[in-house]
Amino acid sequence: MDDPYKLLGVARDATQDQIKSAYRKLARSLHPDVNPDNKQAEEKFKKVSSAYDLLGDQAKRARFDAGEIDASGAEKPRYGYRGGFGDGAASGGRSSDGFRFGNSADDIFAELLRRRSKGRAGGWNPFESDEASPTKGADAEYSLRISFTESVMGTTKRITLPTGKNLDVKVPAGTKDGAKLRLKGQGHPGRSNGPAGDALIEMKVESHPFFSRDGNDILATVPVTLPEAVLGGKVTVPTVDGKVTLTIPAGSNSGTVLRLKGKGAPHGKARGDQLVTLKVVLPEPPDGELESFLKSWTAKHPYDVRSKVGMS
Repeated sequence: MDDPYKLLGVARDATQDQIKSAYRKLARSLHPDVNPDNKQAEEKFKKVSSAYDLLGDQAKRARFDAGEIDASGAEKPRYGYRGGFGDGAASGGRSSDGFRFGNSADDIFAELLRRRSKGRAGGWNPFESDEASPTKGADAEYSLRISFTESVMGTTKRITLPTGKNLDVKVPAGTKDGAKLRLKGQGHPGRSNGPAGDALIEMKVESHPFFSRDGNDILATVPVTLPEAVLGGKVTVPTVDGKVTLTIPAGSNSGTVLRLKGKGAPHGKARGDQLVTLKVVLPEPPDGELESFLKSWTAKHPYDVRSKVGMS
């Protein structure tokens, strides 16, 4: 059976953080999503996951290092049997487990009684069951990338977990970046009929060309022309639900914020709003007629916008 330390490529005195880092690096390179139809990589991925299941758990690692369990997590025999206990010679002696006995079965039984009388303080109790107690499996961690629209509207994604299991994950509407979904019983298998661990799916929401999010509200900056800002009008703007018509009030400035009710992210049975910030954009290149008009207009209608905010 493969040495879990060698599978992860770490020293036996490695820290838990070093073990975790080594596992994540190997899992990323060996994951079935990265190596489709590569049976060799898939098999190595499963072995690496099993090695981390053992060494990533400090209690299991300590038992493995002490020789109490093997690389699969199974209990090792506490003593051997070769016509008697341990490896003692026919002339009597001490076994590898520290038993002192002579040639007869009476000597062996007496040693068992001596150990029993010492109880747990003496170390191993030969009258206890050697069967391992049920242990819950380790949790399996996974990152899932979704688009901004998928995070708001919800979606279903098929993924391959670090355990090698394929699973359809339902992403709830309104999911935020960094949110974690816990899928009970979808992690690494337990030991000795113990329950499986859980799968922890961390959501990574991709950025959007013009949408961003503030709580349950969606933010968008929409460019408008000078005539639309001065005279007002109706413009088409995007939302996660599709394009809608927005009325621009006459005399709007850059920075004016308009609200589209119910076009934000869902939360419970309600939805946030979409906040549209207007940005006045001049024609490119500058229009000569517009320049002439503004020179004439400015001479007759001077006004100071900076003094109102204390900048002049």
